[in-house]
Amino acid sequence: MDVIPAIDLRAGKCVRLIQGQYDCQITYNDDPVAQARQFHAEGARWLHIVDLDGAKIGRPMNTAGITAIAKLGLLKIEVGGGIRDEASVRELLDMGVSRVIIGTKAVSDFEWFRDMTLRFKGKLVLGLDARGSMVATHGWLEDSHEPLLEFAAKADKLPLAAIIYTDIAKDGMLTGPNIERTASLAEAVKTPVIASGGVKEVGDIRKLKPIGVAGVIVGRSLYEGTLKLPEAIVAAN
Repeated sequence: MDVIPAIDLRAGKCVRLIQGQYDCQITYNDDPVAQARQFHAEGARWLHIVDLDGAKIGRPMNTAGITAIAKLGLLKIEVGGGIRDEASVRELLDMGVSRVIIGTKAVSDFEWFRDMTLRFKGKLVLGLDARGSMVATHGWLEDSHEPLLEFAAKADKLPLAAIIYTDIAKDGMLTGPNIERTASLAEAVKTPVIASGGVKEVGDIRKLKPIGVAGVIVGRSLYEGTLKLPEAIVAAN
């Protein structure tokens, strides 16, 4: 199981939004490149980047920071946030991003998303952000009418790199991941599932390992010191 540290970019800085609320921001680092270097030095192989400005506006916005991190060549990078057209997908892949996360547009226009997965086989990740059992979109600002497990089953037929499941109620709260729903999703699909949201300590990593997820994204717990990345990596292996 990969432990994937997260950098959430807003106005070029590393931040966290509590439960996705744009008016509840914590700024952790003004230099995302230095943060990426630190994660690599601590043993990370992958880096999860969310373009928060892009998620709100609907197109990639923090491209300078993403490009600078990609040019380091230290980590495999996955990027999400505001990616709603083919040009944005190509732009990120051309920067050196390993895989691109699509959430809102996958839900609102599944036919387009299916076409993109066929065009970029193994390069796209479905971002399933859920409030309860329902999928949320537009940077968590809107709820859809799509049940999480039903939508995941439909997407499971596509050539995806992975599915990232985020429990919005858990994200940034340091209250532990939603083990039950994450396990249900991992059991329901063949596509690798990556858990996100709520991880506070190394014990949470140990709880996730047996349920069959391919990875776990960790953010606030690393920045606030309740989880040490090297310890998390050891627990995941």
